[in-house]
This record gives sequence, structure tokens and C-alpha cells, in this order.
Amino acid sequence: MPVSSSYNPHTPYRSLPDRDVLVDKDDESEGAPFFDPVAAANFPKHILRFRNIRHDKTVGLDTLTEQEWLDHFSRFDPLPDNLPYPHCMRYHGHQFRHYNPGLGDGRGFLFGQLRDQKGRLLDLGTKGSGETPYSRAGDGRLTLKGAVREILATEMLEALGVNTSKTFSVIETGEALQRSDEPSPTRSAVMVRLNHSHIRFGTFQMLAAYDEVASIERLVGYCIKHFYPGVKGDNPQACAIGLFDAVIENAARLAASWMAAGFVHGVLNTDNMNITGESFDYGPWRFTEFADPEFTAAYFDQQGLYAYGRQADSVGWNLSQLGSALAKIVPAERLSQSMQAYPGHYTSAMVDGFFARLGVRANPSNADENAEFIMDLLRWMRLENVPIEQLFFDWFGGALSSVRAKASPIAAKYQGDDWLALETFLKAQEPVRPERLSHSYFSQHKPCTMLIDEVEHIWSFIDESDDWSVFEAKLQNIAAMREALGLVDR
Repeated sequence: MPVSSSYNPHTPYRSLPDRDVLVDKDDESEGAPFFDPVAAANFPKHILRFRNIRHDKTVGLDTLTEQEWLDHFSRFDPLPDNLPYPHCMRYHGHQFRHYNPGLGDGRGFLFGQLRDQKGRLLDLGTKGSGETPYSRAGDGRLTLKGAVREILATEMLEALGVNTSKTFSVIETGEALQRSDEPSPTRSAVMVRLNHSHIRFGTFQMLAAYDEVASIERLVGYCIKHFYPGVKGDNPQACAIGLFDAVIENAARLAASWMAAGFVHGVLNTDNMNITGESFDYGPWRFTEFADPEFTAAYFDQQGLYAYGRQADSVGWNLSQLGSALAKIVPAERLSQSMQAYPGHYTSAMVDGFFARLGVRANPSNADENAEFIMDLLRWMRLENVPIEQLFFDWFGGALSSVRAKASPIAAKYQGDDWLALETFLKAQEPVRPERLSHSYFSQHKPCTMLIDEVEHIWSFIDESDDWSVFEAKLQNIAAMREALGLVDR
């Protein structure tokens, strides 16, 4: 339960006589408009279901025993020399483009901040850790199915080269939850995710709504210091412009990477986008089998606002809302100038993302032709109902995979004048790290996929007989794909 339930939505913030989460650990500044202190729920059981053994090393937590892991990530005993208590982050946001000032961490909090082996600041945030002042009549819990789905999403996306949060820990907690969107009662869990920032677009929107200009300037400085140290500025306005430019470029790359992965986030609200351009907060996500621009992930997205083919527009709209918040310190006209770079960044990132998935190098002197190839490829895939992952799998390495592609289950698709024009262009591109094709993953006939029927199949074994073998087998298949593609650089 919360340490304090005195939150008043009409009060901008209360001063907290404690260390400010938006400063370094050794800085004892007082007061912050960014968070509320909360306490984690007391759970009846603590059963470790997932521990990220790749990424616990990056933040120096690989030496924790299982008991220590449970103590920190289900009982939430503070990490040594870290945050003394959980910080429930405050933010507003547009949800399906309707502004909502009643948001904030409703079932999670910032638990700790660490540095990885590269010296970057990383956050440990929770989901399902109990009620907060922003739970809005919810129970603050997470279903085990929701946690399993997030593991599958983040593992798959990371393997496909998407800048995503990492599911760090999942612990089953022994409660029976009632939900309207899955058979109930259903099992409960608490999850910890590792990501590069807890700062959402909605954090800036909240400060702008309360006219907290000094806090916006302070937050801009914090983001530059920890996430964009290359941004320079000798005054708050210049710093804000530099930050906005950097965020625009990273957000464009994120949107393009979703397209290359065939991924649909589902709920691209401004509170679900963070300042580092990192994909996170997976609710009703899905991968589309085909390049269907109208494919949606959320059953409640009746208008298709966040459909596969509209994600770039949604990200651009969200960036404009971030710009509106920064307009408290920067002229709106100048921010509009920055936004004009978004389409170019997105097009460039689409080329990078799709060519990386194909394992070939884009010729920078043919920028227009490269972009046209991607658009023609998507159009052909849509018209011919070609599975996205199968296409990338068959033609990884370009010309080097011609023979392999002819043995594909969809080899018959690779005929006709439209395809032959695409194939000719693809074969003319230089393969990148062709040794990757020697990986055993490419000896398969079909690629690793993560379609909704597969997700439900995996969950059925866990739900009906507590059988985690199918889940583990899928993680092993994803690991093989990750090793073979070699797209992970974070």
C-alpha cells in the first residue's frame, strides 16, 4: 500500500525531504515534483519464474543468490547504496489522443538505478508491485500471463534489433486476480524491467500543465547529462532544442524498427513513450504475420489508430505533444522546425532497419533507390500475402541465399516480374558479415516467429499444467535467432 495517500490531483506536487531521483546518488538535493514515495505490496508467495541471466551481468547483479534475488525483486528490499524506497513516478499523457491528467505509475514504481558496463545509467522499474496513489481503483497487480507475454515480447524484439526494455525478473506471487480480458481467477506475478529511462513524454506534459518551467529546464538538463551527453547548449532554450532534436531522431528509429520487426505496440499513448526512444510497457502487443498496414494489436482500438501502418504517424503526433510541453521554454516555431526532420529520419531508419533484417548493406549514394526498394518490397509482400519473417529468413544475406530461398516453403512466391525486379536489386547489395549464414539457425526451413496463436499456445501449457517447457523451448529458439542475426548491440 502507498506510504502516503494524500495525493491531490489539483496540487502540482508536494516537496519531499529526501534525495531527488533526478540527480546523482551522491547529490542530496531536496524536493522533487517527479514522484511519490510508495511501498510494495506484501505477496503471499515468491516463486522465481524468470531471471535475465544475460542482463543481470550488465548491472553487476549476477552474483545475487536466488534468495537475495527474491528479497530485492519481490519483497523489494532496497539495493545497497541505492534508492531508499520505491519512487512512484508522476506523469500525464494523451491516451488515444485524449489528454488525461490523472495518470502516473498505477501498478509500478522506480525501484533502483544502476550503471552498466558502459557507464550508462539504467533503471529498474516494476509492474504489478501493488497499489499507488495513481491506481485509479485498480488492484496494482499484474497477471502471470501478462508477465509471460512481456518476456516473450522483449526477448523477441531484442533479437530483431529493436531498442527495447529488458524483462529482468518475473516472480509469481500466489494471488488470484479477477480480470475482464482473460479467464479468472488468474495467477499473479510481479515483474521488474531494465531500461535506460523512466522519463516519459508524459512527464514533460505534466510539468507543462502545471506551468513548472524551472522543473522542465531541470529535467532537460538531467536527460542531456545522462542520456544525451553529446547535446550542447549554453542556455535552457538551446539545451531543450538539442534534446528535442535527439529525441526526434531516436523516436523515428524506434518507429522504423517496429516496422522492420512486423511489430504492433498496441497502445502508443504519450505516457508509453520515453525520452530515450526505447520501446517498453507491453500490453496488447502483437506481431503481424503479413505486411498489413491495418493490422491492430488492441481489441479496443476500433479506429485502428495504432495499426501497423500508422505507427510512424502516431509517434510523430506524440513527438508534437512533447514539443508542446517544451514550448514553455522554446518558441513553438523553432520546435516546429525540428519536427520537419522527422520524416527524413524515419525514411533513413526504415532503410537501415530493413537492410539490416536482410543482412545487406545499403549503398548511401542510392538513398532514394534504397527507400523506394523498401516501399516496393512492403507493397509486394502485402499484395502477395508473404509472411514477413519468412521473407527476411529466406533472403538473409541477399545473393548468398538464392539457393536457400528456392527451398523455402513459400518458394513459389518468388516468381513474377514484380518479385524479379526486387530480387535483382537485392542481389546487387553487398552482404554484411556473411559468416552469420553458417549458424545452424539458417539450416531450418522456417524462422522463429511470435504470432498470437503461438503466445496463447505457450500460455496454455503454463496455465493448465504449470508446464514451462514450451515457454523455455521458445526462449531457446529466440536465443538461436538472436545469435544468428547478430543485431543486438545494446
